[in-house]
Amino acid sequence: MIVNITPNLTEQYWKGLFAKYEQSHPGVKVNLELTGTISATAKLTQDLAAGDPPDVAQQITPTKDNATLFADLTGEAWTAETPLADQYAIDGKRYLVGVGSQIQSLVFYNKAAFAKAGLDATGIKTLDQFQDAMAKLKAAGYTPLQTAGQWVPGAQFSLLADSGVMTEDPDWILKRKDNQVTFAGSGYVKYFERYKGWIDQGYLDKSSLGVTYADGQTAFLDGKSAMYIMGSFFVPAADAAKKSDEIGVFTMPSDGAHPTGQVGNIANSYVVVNQSKHKAAAIDLVKWLVTDPAAIESQLAADGNLRKGFTYKMSSLGTEVQKILDAAPSLIVRSGPRQPIDGYSGELNTQVQSLFTGATAAKVAESLDKWWNSQR
Repeated sequence: MIVNITPNLTEQYWKGLFAKYEQSHPGVKVNLELTGTISATAKLTQDLAAGDPPDVAQQITPTKDNATLFADLTGEAWTAETPLADQYAIDGKRYLVGVGSQIQSLVFYNKAAFAKAGLDATGIKTLDQFQDAMAKLKAAGYTPLQTAGQWVPGAQFSLLADSGVMTEDPDWILKRKDNQVTFAGSGYVKYFERYKGWIDQGYLDKSSLGVTYADGQTAFLDGKSAMYIMGSFFVPAADAAKKSDEIGVFTMPSDGAHPTGQVGNIANSYVVVNQSKHKAAAIDLVKWLVTDPAAIESQLAADGNLRKGFTYKMSSLGTEVQKILDAAPSLIVRSGPRQPIDGYSGELNTQVQSLFTGATAAKVAESLDKWWNSQR
């Protein structure tokens, strides 16, 4: 099984989880295959090319172009009850199943930093108010907004911009695929301009691109920065560091409607690989992962995820995230027909990072449109 290793989902965690499955299935041994520095999708491609297909892969989202690589699970009745199964279906067929859902349009903040800067988080609803808060936090001696290198800049920008643009127009991605809208001619360019301004004003540290995701998270937890845009999966890291009571959270500010819809996605998702040599056993393992109550609660708690009908002991921070979800007018899910074209997240990340090295907002939006058009 191909798995991603994160600060929450460690190799030790996976081994412990699968040991529980093996205890009740003595004829099965689950071997972890780590992705290393490449994505799960790249690892799958590598393994298939080498003639060594995995049986199961975690955190790979099938697309219309590659769906044939994965087992069609539509005939498995249990899949219908899994979170967001239909939203991730392709032409009505279910290839992907998950344990829960994540929400991601969140801004975590250091309560002590806000107190020192004289800020009230409940008053931050617009991007102007967000920007004013960053100015006060910088004056108080903090790096206002924590980021890092790797995939982080693109992901954080996407959470910021998508929550605004797609609350206003839930069909924006569909329209982009039909060439009815562009990045340069839509609300996205305004967000690029905002983000570039924050870099120029020192609200984001230009040296952050050399920082790993894990080290950026640690910097925020250690109080070196005041705010951190990240998904609900940050909560377990704060809990593990015993910092949850020192951290607050508010939903993403916007130039439009507030609160915005919450950008979200399926959490702890799994596919069975069509070339699996143990397909029946692989499907049974995936069924256990997404339907067994103890397995579900373990995975939800490990990564700060949510699922209707399941509860687990939450910290004060986790409880605040749950309140944001409850108040959100919608869940913005970029999947199925609303899934951006393959490679988009990587290209967006490249373009957002170029803002740190001198690119203009207009150039980035233009480059993103040019790249998108070249893929069609």
